[in-house]
This record gives sequence, C-alpha cells and structure tokens, in this order.
Amino acid sequence: MIAKLLATDFLKIKRKGLWFLTVLGPFGVVLLQWFNYELVPGRREWLLQRSDDDWLFYLHNVNSFTPPALVLGITILTSLSVSIENETNAWKQLVALPVSKMGVFLAKFTVLAFLLAVASVLLFFFTLLLGIYLDLGSAIPYVEIAKFSFYPYFASFPLLALHLWVATISNNQGIPISLGVVGFLFATYSFKLPDWLPWKWPSLQNQWDEPLVNVALGICVGIVLYIAGMLDFARRDVK
Repeated sequence: MIAKLLATDFLKIKRKGLWFLTVLGPFGVVLLQWFNYELVPGRREWLLQRSDDDWLFYLHNVNSFTPPALVLGITILTSLSVSIENETNAWKQLVALPVSKMGVFLAKFTVLAFLLAVASVLLFFFTLLLGIYLDLGSAIPYVEIAKFSFYPYFASFPLLALHLWVATISNNQGIPISLGVVGFLFATYSFKLPDWLPWKWPSLQNQWDEPLVNVALGICVGIVLYIAGMLDFARRDVK
C-alpha cells in the first residue's frame, strides 16, 4: 500500500510544477555563478586571481547560494504538495484507505526527499559543467563537488521534516510560508547563526570546520523531527 501511496503522490505532482521547480533550483544556483564569472568583462580573471585553488574557490561561491535555495525549495515544495490535498479535500480519502496515517505521512516525506535528492544530483552536474566551461583546471575535484552538492541536502533534513509537519497540520498555508521566509533569511545570513540552529547546517559551517558534523546533525535531528511530525499527524483528525 505504501508503494501505491507513493505512486499516487507522484501522479498528483505531475502537472503541479514541482518537477519544474526541482530543476529550476539547482539551475538557478549555478546560473548565478555564471553571471558572477561572466557577466562583467574581466571579472573571471579577477576572481581566478583571488585563490590558488580555482575549483575550490568556485565551489565555495556556489555553496554560498545553496542553503537559501534549499530552504526556499523546501518551503515551496512542501506547501504545494500539501495544498494539493487541501484543495481537493483528499485527506479523508487517503486515511480511509487500508493504510495508517503514518504511511500517508511517510509517503509525503519520501516524495519530497526524492525531489530534493534529484535537485542535488542536478546541482552536481550543473556545477561540474559550469566549472569545465570556466576552465578552472584539468584536475576536476569530483569528490569535493559531490560534497558541496549532497552534504547540504542531508544537513537540511530537519528543515524538510519541520516544514512538512507544519504544512500538514496548518489549515492556512500562510503559516508554513511565513516560516519559510524566516528560514530563508536565516539561511542567507547563516554565518552569523549559532551552530545549534538547523538553518545553519546546510551551509556546512561550524566551529570545528568539519562539514560532516552538520550532516550527522541533519540526519539525526531530521529523524527525530520526522517521527514527532508523523506521530502528531497520526493522532490528529483530518479535515
């Protein structure tokens, strides 16, 4: 039945623009770096002179836009996904099926996590292709590109779980949208945030200078928030 719920959810989002947004997010992040390097004549040469490692400097530039894009993407995707059920009054139909409400919540989370994973894969390839186009060097750091593409994804699990939780229990989608706006501002200025705030974790910055700390925190706290949201959703009456 979980497989059927997943198939149904994927079918529902087919014509709702969620796939388009999944592609637009990573493309927009990398496009901003194309503007950064190419829009002003001579700027690429000036940027390349600022670091001994052109690839790493470029990846840090890309990563500076990834956390806000992730938070914005999570906000929009969760809100649109849940609004489909709200607009069609489908919640009662879903829970009337021979599957628990925990299964319904799991299906929603899985679909959204999959969309964000696809966005991370696209970010990897878009980042790689632009780096090759900019001629940053023949020694392509595939592992570092993968880290900057996928680490923020895993570090953002608490935000995904939190937004899905808030979106599923809110009759007014303005509440999760407002939370997303605040989160976007937090992610934009994440370098000023304390290490314990989840909105800082996708930036991969911490006092230990170890990105894996953020990844571990993201996965662990994300699981806790997912379980809390799932249990809360299961005990509530759907409308």
